[in-house]
Amino acid sequence: MSLAQSTSSPALAADKPAGEALRRTGAVARMLRMPVATLRVWERRYALTQGKLSPSGQRLYSEADVRRLALIRQLTELGHAIGSLAGLDMDQLQQVAATHAELHAARPTPPDAVQGQWRLAVIGSTLAQRLDKPGLLQRLGRPLQLLGPFESIEQAAMALKREEVDALLLHEPQLHAGWLGALESSAPALSGLPMAVLYGFASEAVCETLAAVGISLLRAPQPDVVILQWLRGLAALSSPARDDEAGDKALPPRRWNDNELIAFANQSTTVACECPRHVAELLMQLSQFEHYSAQCANRNVADAQLHQYLQQLTSESRQRFEAALTRIALHEGLITEGS
Repeated sequence: MSLAQSTSSPALAADKPAGEALRRTGAVARMLRMPVATLRVWERRYALTQGKLSPSGQRLYSEADVRRLALIRQLTELGHAIGSLAGLDMDQLQQVAATHAELHAARPTPPDAVQGQWRLAVIGSTLAQRLDKPGLLQRLGRPLQLLGPFESIEQAAMALKREEVDALLLHEPQLHAGWLGALESSAPALSGLPMAVLYGFASEAVCETLAAVGISLLRAPQPDVVILQWLRGLAALSSPARDDEAGDKALPPRRWNDNELIAFANQSTTVACECPRHVAELLMQLSQFEHYSAQCANRNVADAQLHQYLQQLTSESRQRFEAALTRIALHEGLITEGS
């Protein structure tokens, strides 16, 4: 059914003005194939439409509203920020779509694009369809080459014997107790890769076993953004720039120890809130987690990379909060400029 076609609903008939086809939020969200919650957030934050309200307080959308939302939805999937689209009328949105299509058609392939591609083996045709979206790949921030889709792990192992693979994404309706053993015996070269499994059903014991060897478990159904987050995390860990920074690179030392932070948290301040104390407490927690992540045991190389990434990220956050605490201390006169 096209966006221009109207549907009638007995539940809506009493609320809609005569002669005007209006739809409620839930119906529009289904038509646009997006979560109702997302549509409501869009409306609350950006007021995308001037939708009417029914006597019962339900937001009602006209056919023009639905067409505009459909185009906005398509543009966000292509990588455009919702905030940049919210204030545009239909003609302007269509111009953005046309410009995007022209640029995409004219853009040459970078000579190093193939070399920089991240190779992801996919088992499950529905997963491949979900990943093969321009907007999703653009948000990943790194060229992605999809290998497959394959119907089974055995088929993937046979097809990828001479291929370099960076990670594995699988769809399994059911995970049984022998699933991991079968994976390791039928595809030993693939079983050691970073992988995520989008699964339907599994016992807690099976989940614990898979999690213990570093397999990411994504309980179906999951929105595309969850898979994107997993891919981003793996891409960051396998990034050459990050690998070059790996090793024994010394992290900046702490500016304040725990006793100094506790003393600061207990200081009386002129700020009429608890923010100074909370900043000191958060800084203490970050410092403790930074030390904790450096001491974690690693079962394999992927574990070591993950903990190194966590430690580096926590160190960067700690430095930012130290800068915030410095600003508070200067504001309160507890330290002087340059100390």
